Amino acid sequence: MLALAIIPAHAAEKEKPKAWIDPEVAKAEDPQFQLQGEYVGGEGDAKYGAQVVAQGGGRLDVYILEGGLPGAGWEPGKTRNHIRGVSANGIMSLRDKTGVAPFFVGTDGEKLTIKTADGKQHILDRIERKSPTLGAKPPEGAIVLFDGTDAEKWENAKVENGYLLSTGATSKETFADYHLHLEFRTPYMPAARGQGRGNSGIYHSGRWETQVLDSFGLDGKDNETGGIYSISKPRLNMCLPPLAWQTYDVDFTAAKFDAEGKRTAWPRITVKLNGVLVHEDLELNKDFTTSAPITTPLETPFGPVHLQNHGNPVVYRNIWIVPGK
Repeated sequence: MLALAIIPAHAAEKEKPKAWIDPEVAKAEDPQFQLQGEYVGGEGDAKYGAQVVAQGGGRLDVYILEGGLPGAGWEPGKTRNHIRGVSANGIMSLRDKTGVAPFFVGTDGEKLTIKTADGKQHILDRIERKSPTLGAKPPEGAIVLFDGTDAEKWENAKVENGYLLSTGATSKETFADYHLHLEFRTPYMPAARGQGRGNSGIYHSGRWETQVLDSFGLDGKDNETGGIYSISKPRLNMCLPPLAWQTYDVDFTAAKFDAEGKRTAWPRITVKLNGVLVHEDLELNKDFTTSAPITTPLETPFGPVHLQNHGNPVVYRNIWIVPGK
């Protein structure tokens, strides 16, 4: 006789979704990890990009993008079809039944096949994009905040395997205007959802957050990677798949104050995510974004860089900053 174990609802709710932090382990343990990722192929008007997102339990979300991938052929306004499906034995095969996107899609993790309603077939190749600023070296005049050796430049910091963990670390030094380069990696958490999936963030001047989240394939909102939390969504979603190293390159202009200490101008920010411009000279017109640590008084242009602890194993590396003159 088959014995069934009944788990109380409250116990199941407390169990956290599994998080993989090593790509090789994820590849060995979860067949979906092999399918998830980006694919591109075709030519001219028939060029497509595809983003396959693992959702746990054999479920997958597939996004078919007209013209290519975000930042490489697809831009907001072009067609983006969303298909839900399942995988089995490391192979995905699904057909959209909603009538919205008349596609058959199949992949083995190396190539993805699209068959449209008119019978045409398109073969897309798997691609692993890397940010053009990945591994960027600090220029002359830069202050290296983290190079993989120690966390001497941070408060409340922890280093593991050469990475700075998202423990709520705050830079000891404060800055006004600056250019910041930072690399991050979100965990692979296919069964997690929303803000519980690879969440962290970089706070500028301790107040304004450029979000970090596994938002690969999502719409690109202000609370997703590339967004300025509670202020502005990114121009497009340039988030790469989880466990891929990603980059933020940020130009921050501090708030301005008069002789009496009254603020005369809000701070402004320009952000590149994985080398693609997602915000340009954006005014940060709030005293702080949600959950900001607020480590400095409002009446000063100086503040620290803060890496948010949101309970997910996000890691950072190669962090340097060039203070403004």
